Amino acid sequence: MNVEQLRAAQGPLKARYKEDPTTALITHRATAEVEAGAQVSHVQTFLGVTDAGLHPAAGGDGSKECSADMLLQALVGCAGVTLGAVATAMGITVRSARVGAEGVVDFRGTLGVSREAPVGFKSIRLKFELDTDAGAEAVAKLLELTERYCVVYQTLKHSPELTR
Repeated sequence: MNVEQLRAAQGPLKARYKEDPTTALITHRATAEVEAGAQVSHVQTFLGVTDAGLHPAAGGDGSKECSADMLLQALVGCAGVTLGAVATAMGITVRSARVGAEGVVDFRGTLGVSREAPVGFKSIRLKFELDTDAGAEAVAKLLELTERYCVVYQTLKHSPELTR
């Protein structure tokens, strides 16, 4: 998609959202069927079912997706799509890009071994490798805007209200 195509696709949406902000509120949903006694969740995805299970550090056998890995996958997926859209909007040609994420989890928290150990990620590092002729200043702005507009990045940075 080039800049004109991107603007043509996003322009009417931006205008509608400015005119009626309520139309920009989209509810996303996810569902999983939990397999009784098996510590497996069958997660419905756009491409079919993905089975999530315990990480080996929590007693799993490693044959199922770890939910923590799925969270990192969502982050790099969102950051990659956002990077592409922002680069297009800025007129920056990116010949290739790789987005990576690493996160540290202290499994003492989720296993209840230590109340001082957090449950969840202690830290997440997001990395970008770009093949572009853009200057350092343009690349810095590209990454800044990618982080600013990446839904998953911003959700992790600013936790939303969570209810059940």
